[in-house]
Amino acid sequence: MKLSAVSIRNFRRLEAVAIDIEDKETIFVGPNNSGKTSATAIFRSFLGDRDFKIHDFAVARMADFDAFGADDEATSLPEISLDLWFTIDPNTIAFGRVFTLLPKLSDFTRVGIRLSYGVEEPKKLRDQYFAAYPADADGSRAKTLSQYLSTDNNLSRHSAVRYASLEERAVEGGGLEVHANQLDPDEGRRLLKHLIRVDFVDAQRNINDDDSSRSNRLSSAFASYYRKNLEQTDHAAEAHRVIDENNQKLTEHYAKQFDPLISLIKDLGVPSINDRELRIISSLSPETALRGNTELLYVDPGRAHELPELYNGLGFKNLIYMAIQARHFHSQWLLTAENRPLCHLIFIEEPEVHLHAQVQQTFIANVWSVIDQSAKAAGQADLVPQLVVTTHSSHILDAVDFEKVRYFQRCHLSGEVANGGIRNASDVRSLRAFQPEAEVIDGILVSPAESLAFLKRYLRLTHCDLFFADAAILVEGAVEKLLMPSMIEASASRLRATYLTVLEVGGAFAHRFEGLLAFLRIPYLVVTDIDSVAPTGYPSACRADVPDARTSNATLKKLCVQTTIGGLMGMASADKINVAQDRCIAFQTDITVTDGAVQQALRPRTLEEAIAYENFALLRAGTLSVGIDIPEVLPDAYQAIYDRIRSDNFKKTDFAMSLLAGATAWKVPLYIGEGLGWLETRLCGPAPAPNAPAGV
Repeated sequence: MKLSAVSIRNFRRLEAVAIDIEDKETIFVGPNNSGKTSATAIFRSFLGDRDFKIHDFAVARMADFDAFGADDEATSLPEISLDLWFTIDPNTIAFGRVFTLLPKLSDFTRVGIRLSYGVEEPKKLRDQYFAAYPADADGSRAKTLSQYLSTDNNLSRHSAVRYASLEERAVEGGGLEVHANQLDPDEGRRLLKHLIRVDFVDAQRNINDDDSSRSNRLSSAFASYYRKNLEQTDHAAEAHRVIDENNQKLTEHYAKQFDPLISLIKDLGVPSINDRELRIISSLSPETALRGNTELLYVDPGRAHELPELYNGLGFKNLIYMAIQARHFHSQWLLTAENRPLCHLIFIEEPEVHLHAQVQQTFIANVWSVIDQSAKAAGQADLVPQLVVTTHSSHILDAVDFEKVRYFQRCHLSGEVANGGIRNASDVRSLRAFQPEAEVIDGILVSPAESLAFLKRYLRLTHCDLFFADAAILVEGAVEKLLMPSMIEASASRLRATYLTVLEVGGAFAHRFEGLLAFLRIPYLVVTDIDSVAPTGYPSACRADVPDARTSNATLKKLCVQTTIGGLMGMASADKINVAQDRCIAFQTDITVTDGAVQQALRPRTLEEAIAYENFALLRAGTLSVGIDIPEVLPDAYQAIYDRIRSDNFKKTDFAMSLLAGATAWKVPLYIGEGLGWLETRLCGPAPAPNAPAGV
């Protein structure tokens, strides 16, 4: 039996989300404060040892509580709920243990249970609230109902968990509707214990070398594992034999060492002549011996050199600790002698802490190796848990299948206008549900399967951190990626406080990300070249101001629906922004260059040309160089710069590095500045004051 899906309502950021769960591992990813931990915490509250607090209710529900406390006519209060859906084989014996969940079930392979937490008697709560805080003359009270429920365990005193079986019914017009049938609380608790066991490897593991209350020593972890998993009859008998031998020797030692003290006590008349004699014995047990009298050592076999626990790195300790925990939880589930829960779920939060990149990449495989070994040792190879891993590591993400990723993203509350402000809710998207559309690129049909395969390969090869970013910037190549931090600093400095990922995708592939970024609802900026080619014949590169020149850039043709340079130049700034797709596209535009008394509009074909023309005064002064002497006449300089940058001898990366190494400020090309400005406004809101001229 496996947990297949969960639905969460009114819990913290998770106002209303549905998450499908994989049979083996499911990976929760997303930016900070996007709800990943909340998805774990609700399981801890419903199935663990954590109590609900008033602030566990979604932000929008606080107003509902306060409105209830202010209105005598209000009759209901919000609830937190967790729906658990399981797939089950009706031919197994275990099916009988959960059949009562859905007595009218038509699909005998799927069962569901709803756990709800809320106030049991709303009227009684309101009466006690009114009594504690009588109304003033104006009808107000010293505390709102939500404030009252945040103190003195008032919420827990008035609230309880309710249980309901779930049934999916077809509705007219297609689709399914979930109906809940209330269960007796005792029956609900019994069913839940039969259905699922949930364990947690917390993010705050505090692996340390001391015995403080907030630290975990590996020796303590080994002791706990021994105590809870290895004290079976055969293991215990051998351990007790060894300990008994040592107890006898220690007792003899104590008798000799303490004899003078015992004799002194006798001379004091305590105990009296009729009392028994005092004797000190050793009473070690295998458990206490391991727990309090052992140390974990790191041994060099060749030199027989021993190092204590504190002399090894935190990453190594963290990995061992997580392995012990996973093995322990799984063993405890397997060792449940009676009515073992049919499903076992282990949450592992942020396993990447202290682990270097290579270990992060192999972490999932290593955990499964430990669990599989545990299952085989118990003779039940098929009884393995499901893992849910929450992570910020692109290396862990790189090692799992694309379809196993669940992306958490901050969003606005339901009914709230999405025009800025704090995003107090989250949405969750399953990458298993993502399917690109078929598209025609340069007359060639690209199937959804081909597009999906490309995205998977790209994300895996680049260790992409796309799933942890506030926004993405898609650029042509290495030069744009090298210069982007400096250009952001100069033209959109508020973006420094955001989390951006810069993807080097080239002009031929940026549009391939359109479907994925739209699915994830990640805002993105495309910075690309116009790539002008001759208007007729073979599409050979030409200067961008050639009449009727075309563009060879597949991204521009797809996203801007333009095939000619003239068409691109005719686009207004607003035409480059697609609000529905949350996208802006930036490409070269004409740059007016003043050289002495001469002024001319130069049209760059690439980023390097744009930088040269935008900073022509620096070129003329020799402060900036493209590796040639700049002709005296501006039109000749235009052709010379174009030819130089087009030549095989021009090293674009060296050009970028010279910009970064130089001490002179240079101007960011206008088209990139405009694009970054859009992204800055999109993420940070309108600028508080006009920006100064951009210069790096």
